[in-house]
Amino acid sequence: MPRRYPQRVATISVHTSPLEQPGTGDAGGLNVYVVEVARLLAARGVEVDIFTRAVSRDQPPVVELAPGVLVRHIEAGPFEDLDKSDLPGQLCQFTFEVLREEAAHAPGRYDLVHGHYWLSGQVGAVAKERWGVPLVQSMHTLGKVKNAALAVGDAAEPDLRIRGEAEVIATADRIVANTDAEARELIKLYDAAPGRVAAVSPGVDLALFRPGSRRLARRHLGIAPNAIVLMFAGRVQPLKAPDILLRAAAELLRDHPRLADRLVVAFVGGPSGTGRNDPDGLVQLASTLGISRNIRLEPPCPQRDLADWYRAATLVVVPSYSESFGLVAVEAQACGIPVVAAAAGGLRTAVQDGVSGVLIDGHDPVRYARAIADLLANPGRLVRMGRGARKHASGFGWSSTVDQLLAVYRDAMSEVAVTVDA
Repeated sequence: MPRRYPQRVATISVHTSPLEQPGTGDAGGLNVYVVEVARLLAARGVEVDIFTRAVSRDQPPVVELAPGVLVRHIEAGPFEDLDKSDLPGQLCQFTFEVLREEAAHAPGRYDLVHGHYWLSGQVGAVAKERWGVPLVQSMHTLGKVKNAALAVGDAAEPDLRIRGEAEVIATADRIVANTDAEARELIKLYDAAPGRVAAVSPGVDLALFRPGSRRLARRHLGIAPNAIVLMFAGRVQPLKAPDILLRAAAELLRDHPRLADRLVVAFVGGPSGTGRNDPDGLVQLASTLGISRNIRLEPPCPQRDLADWYRAATLVVVPSYSESFGLVAVEAQACGIPVVAAAAGGLRTAVQDGVSGVLIDGHDPVRYARAIADLLANPGRLVRMGRGARKHASGFGWSSTVDQLLAVYRDAMSEVAVTVDA
């Protein structure tokens, strides 16, 4: 009779390590997801080995992330930080090293493989066949969806990725979508078998991201008590549309010049993707728009400090062209801060329009400026929305995510066991 849950899971995260700081390079919500899920799985008795590509000679081969969670650095290709577009050429070596690591242990070391992003799914597909275990796959983002909503100046995802995604989706025993909308996209755009797709929303650390004193947070961050703070958090790249916030801020000041001495537009994060090609782009755009003195650029920071930034904010703005979920939006709301976000992808789930924030169709800065101005002009509505934000976010704890993932794991293992027995 098959086991109810796995004893040990091989988690594959080729292109970004759970040890990296989210908010720059290729590190973001995926990293947070892998870390939080692994920790909670281990707390429930499921050991997790996370395989990721080594990017430095100084990295030890194995790092204990938490009791029961090991990060295994796999040497594959040059140590320098390769662009994701260069990583497909390193997958053969990466896969070989993962298989060799497993072979050094007694047979049956892993009960299940969980791949994150399509590159990891390519590795997971080989491991699934070699080890005779199920592959559970989380795509996190989909090339076809990103290409349908490209930002100006952003590069289209290549055919290699689209084909690779299709192969992984066809091979996986279960595909975990972040939202019902992503589940529908997997089925419609990639012909995923509906019975193999499960929608499991990511979570948020509700003990860390919680309401707190705005006054103390602003004092800690050096922000005036009476400031109006519009905050952007995450990787600075065209996909995330930080320029929309800058243009909206310029529109806001044109219509309400009396706010000029109080407005702070804070960006917490570093360049990523095609944003690396123009790391000073926000500074230059702010200068062109005449709002240089209103912006504040901050590097990525630990989650505890990020929570302080949320608490210091008046509004958090998430104008992304595409989001599979929108973790920043949920973290901000968990701190009691309303969100103004694009009505795109998972943000429709992450933000409850009119209750915890405002969703905006399209990417017209004027519409963002108008929505922000309307909220600022109605303090009572802003307070109510803050309460609604906290209540909405309370439904996204990581514990619930792991409960649902374990059910997916159980179903995948039972199905593979039945197939083997047959």
